[in-house]
Amino acid sequence: MEKRYEKVWMGCLEVIKDNISPNSFNTWFAPIKPVRLNNNVLTLQVPSQFFYEWLEEHYIDLLKKTIKKELGPEGRLEYSIVMDNTLNASQTQPYTVHAPTLNKKALKNPPINMPVDLSNNKTKDRSVPNPFVIPGLKKLNVHPQLIDSYNFDNFIQGDCNRLARSAGLAVGQNPGKTSFNPLLIYSSNGLGKTHLGHAIGIEVKNLYPEKTVLYVTAEQFTNQFIDSIRNGNQNDFVHFYHMIDVLIMDDIHCLAGKPKTQDVFFHIFNQLHQNGKQIVITSDTPPVEMSGIEPRLLSRFKWGLSADLQVPDFETRIAILQKKIFNDGVDMPGEVLELISSKIDTNIREMEGALISILAQSSMNRKDITLELASQVIDKFVKKAPKEITIDYIQQAICNYFEIPMEKLKSKSRKRETVQARQLAMYFSKLYTKSSLAVIGNKCGNKDHATVLHACKTVKNLVDTDKNFKKHVEELDGILSMT
Repeated sequence: MEKRYEKVWMGCLEVIKDNISPNSFNTWFAPIKPVRLNNNVLTLQVPSQFFYEWLEEHYIDLLKKTIKKELGPEGRLEYSIVMDNTLNASQTQPYTVHAPTLNKKALKNPPINMPVDLSNNKTKDRSVPNPFVIPGLKKLNVHPQLIDSYNFDNFIQGDCNRLARSAGLAVGQNPGKTSFNPLLIYSSNGLGKTHLGHAIGIEVKNLYPEKTVLYVTAEQFTNQFIDSIRNGNQNDFVHFYHMIDVLIMDDIHCLAGKPKTQDVFFHIFNQLHQNGKQIVITSDTPPVEMSGIEPRLLSRFKWGLSADLQVPDFETRIAILQKKIFNDGVDMPGEVLELISSKIDTNIREMEGALISILAQSSMNRKDITLELASQVIDKFVKKAPKEITIDYIQQAICNYFEIPMEKLKSKSRKRETVQARQLAMYFSKLYTKSSLAVIGNKCGNKDHATVLHACKTVKNLVDTDKNFKKHVEELDGILSMT
């Protein structure tokens, strides 16, 4: 049998539904539970202190009208706040909100029951707990943690990143309204994942200044979650994230092996996605290659679009350096830019680091930027940086070893010796590079990631069963490890 307080609250909800959006209703009113009605005072159970403050700040007028409609002029409202997911009567103390601001001491140990005088409510100075900057920072003032220079104008487009950049721009212009939700950007280090993530956030802020955008690394998220456990305010932590319109999380693979953090992110992800909020995540691998991440999260990462950033070609590297010196307002001979691009071809960050080193040497020593000066700087720079083995290098080493032309390795030939050479190229590319399976397959004759996985499995099986094949693998491994 329906109790009277439930009937009263259902009547209130009917009015509230007609006055706010479905997303707002599901976020802020669906979780509320009526618990009792005494002397025209309706008590509502809400999940947290944060939740209570948000209702007070944004929906007090609507609540006042609906309560008085159901209970008459004498109707009043009281909140019962859940602490640590339990209601402990011994922790209850009355706290009536009449003053313009809350008592700070009371906020540290918030009471369970908070009666509210609907006839004299002043809550506009109330603030939203923010786990990123300063407690008390209001929602609209949440710092997005975006780097201004990491925008789309400074993100040079090439064949290596065309899909990811186009998808990112579409998301920035219509956050939460494209099929790219979530948008997962993956690549090896130094190829622009972080830049593209920031660019999306900046585009959103430029077009929709009212939206709350937040860039956060997976490591930051983990540390904040740990702090919320330590401080006993997990509910505030979760509800803060529910307020974000565009969440950009960098290096999602860093959540591997952290089941509790993955669990809280799983629920935040669901809440944001269900309410049409945009999620952008970056990783060093595509979902199919992520280890240590729960399957239910991986399945959600696949809901939208996964786009990779590949190593830029020579022309794109030149364009990136030209944009860099243009932004910095400096001149540099074209032949020097070509030298940098040819010497450092696998990492944009290292390439820009070499450029800065050349500029610094020129400025400090008052020397003109010449090929000789650039060569000296780059030689030292490259020598300090560990030599990175590329897929192209691996393929060439295997072709030399088996004395077959590169065209044959990349062909569709099904001859046994060609197939094994191709499989070895895939196997060592996965072993020695950070390239995704899709990139490896594309480089080895436009194969898909499943073919690469099969090749790696076949090589391992042959090593265990074929002595001659094992010898080839060991010799090739020796050649590559000496690089």
